[in-house]
Amino acid sequence: MIVAATQFAPVAGDIDANVRTIAGLVGAAGAEEARVVVFSELSLTGYEPSLIRDTPGLALAEDDPRLDPVREACRAAGAAAVVNGPVRTGGSGGSGGSGIGITTLVIGPDGSLLARYDKQHLYGVEAEVFEPGSADGRFALDGVRFALATCYDNRFPELAERAAADNCAVYLASSVLGADNDSFEKVYPARARDFGLYVVLGNVLGPNEDGVGCGLAGAWGPDGGRIADAGSEEPGFVLAEVG
Repeated sequence: MIVAATQFAPVAGDIDANVRTIAGLVGAAGAEEARVVVFSELSLTGYEPSLIRDTPGLALAEDDPRLDPVREACRAAGAAAVVNGPVRTGGSGGSGGSGIGITTLVIGPDGSLLARYDKQHLYGVEAEVFEPGSADGRFALDGVRFALATCYDNRFPELAERAAADNCAVYLASSVLGADNDSFEKVYPARARDFGLYVVLGNVLGPNEDGVGCGLAGAWGPDGGRIADAGSEEPGFVLAEVG
């Protein structure tokens, strides 16, 4: 199976603009036979926790009509999209959150929702804005089983350990990383090597509330070696054969 790892610079708070970019990348990657297209953390809004906190309208529902262009792109391309944004949890919020998660929605090749995963390990200001998830994320496509994780989650090896124990072959990481982050050398290759997984990273370009995204989206094979690298300059995607 071919998976696409993407990178682009989201427009802060502009869901419609980001959805257009995401839909375009799904179409382009699908045209190159990608069956799964992986995007960065908070790709739907940009990594802007404070803006999301102060702008209630940025919270989405699982069936939000603003995501229709992505659903249509998935159907047209015959590909699944792994997108991430602030999605309502159904909770009431409270001192630990606002009733929304940092949520990955997996939109299948038929436009339906294949899986939802809420980030379990919140980092810094995220804990003041979002609610943590409590369940692991899984989906299967074409007989390949996938696990979901989001940025800081990847610092916790037990997520990848559970994925391998659950017969997952591919571990999808939606992240926001700058050039000084050591995850490229010390985290993603280790998760791949230690648990025999393909690890696929969607990352960002450009400024955001955490700093400046450095791209380098791509994948690692089960031996921990890089098998795909989108570089640090251009928006777009890179393809990796997995599973």
